[in-house]
Amino acid sequence: MENLLNLPIGIQSFSELRTRNMLYVDKTQPIHRLINTGKYYFLSRPRRFGKSLTLSTLRAIFEGKRELFKGLWIEDQWDWCQIHPVIHLSFSSIGYRELGLEQAIRQELMSQGKYFGVTYSQQVSIAVMFEELIQQLAQRDGKVVVLIDEYDKPLIDYLDDIPLARANQQVMKTFYSVIKDCDPYLQFLLITGVSKFSKVSIFSDLNHLFDLTFAREAVALTGYTQTELEHYFSPYMQEVGENLGLERPVLLEKMREWYNGYSWDGRTRVYNPFSILNFFRAGDFRNFWFETGTPTFLLKLLREQNLYKLDSLTVHERTFSSYDIEYLQAIPILFQAGYLTIKAKQEFGLYTLDYPNSEVRESLRGKVSRRPTPESVGRH
Repeated sequence: MENLLNLPIGIQSFSELRTRNMLYVDKTQPIHRLINTGKYYFLSRPRRFGKSLTLSTLRAIFEGKRELFKGLWIEDQWDWCQIHPVIHLSFSSIGYRELGLEQAIRQELMSQGKYFGVTYSQQVSIAVMFEELIQQLAQRDGKVVVLIDEYDKPLIDYLDDIPLARANQQVMKTFYSVIKDCDPYLQFLLITGVSKFSKVSIFSDLNHLFDLTFAREAVALTGYTQTELEHYFSPYMQEVGENLGLERPVLLEKMREWYNGYSWDGRTRVYNPFSILNFFRAGDFRNFWFETGTPTFLLKLLREQNLYKLDSLTVHERTFSSYDIEYLQAIPILFQAGYLTIKAKQEFGLYTLDYPNSEVRESLRGKVSRRPTPESVGRH
C-alpha cells in the first residue's frame, strides 16, 4: 500500500523517528504523567521493548523541541518554554569492553563536558566528575535532567565472569553515589535496565528512587496495547492480511497468540514492539525477538537448576527481588528478561508466571529441552 509511514525498526532516537516520516505510537500522555507526578524513577523492561525510545522522547521534551511533537497528545499540554539541560547516558555504547568500565565512564563524561562546555577539576574520580557536571550545568542553565539507559549492561555482559561483574558493580555504586547529594540541582531522573538484580546495592544511596516496574502508571508505558495495535497498525494489517489470505479477526487472533501477553500487573497485556514492527515488515509470522540474542549463561543456568518446565509457575513476590550476582536464580532473570511474564496475581503475595506468547514458548522450549547427559550434569 502507498503512503504508509515507515516502520521504525531499530530506531531508538525520537528525533530521527519524527523527522524521517516514521510511525510513532504516541506514548506522550503516560510520559507526561510521570514527569508531573514524580522526580526519581527506575524502570525495568526486557530488551528491545522501547526503553531507549522512551528516554529519547523525554530528552526531546525537556529540551523544548516542540516541533517534534506536532500532532501528539503532549503538544498542547506542555510548557515548551520550560527547558532543561539533559545528561543522557547509554551504557550499551560507552565502550566498557575495550576500555574497562571506569575508564569508559570517564571518557563519556569528558565527552559530555566538552558538549556542554564544562571543565572538570584535575585528577578527580568519575563520581566527582559526574557531580561537577550536574552542578555546573544547573548553576549555569537551570536544573538538570539525568537519563541513564541500560544501566545493568556492564553486569549482564559478565554474568559468566562473576569477579569482573562484581568489580563493575562497585564502579557503578561509586558512580551513582553522588546523585542523592545533587538533589537541589536535579529536575528529573530516570534509570532503565533489563533487570533489577543488584539494584539495592548499586543504588543503595537512592532510597527515594521509585520503581516503575510494577507500577500502574507504567504497565503500558512501553510495548503496544491491543487498542494501540489496532489503531496505529490498521493500514499495515490490511496489506499483510491480504498477502497471508487471512481475514482481520483471524489475523488479530494469530498476532495475539504469537506476540502479545507481556504483563507486569497480571491484567494489562502488551505486545513486544520489536516483534510487531518486524512482523509487519516481513509480512509473515516468524520468531523475531527471541533470535536477537538469548545469553548462553541463561540456558546453562536453566539446565544447572533443572528447570525444563516453565509453564504456570507459582512464585512469591519476593522472587522478583532475588537478584544477586553471587547466587543467580533463573526464575527472576527469566521474568526480567521477558522469557516469563505475570499471568495472574493470586492472594498472599503469590503470582502465576508463564511464557508470554508462542514466539517465546516454542523458542525457549527448543533451547532448554536438549537435556544434558548424566555425565555433563555431574560436571556442573
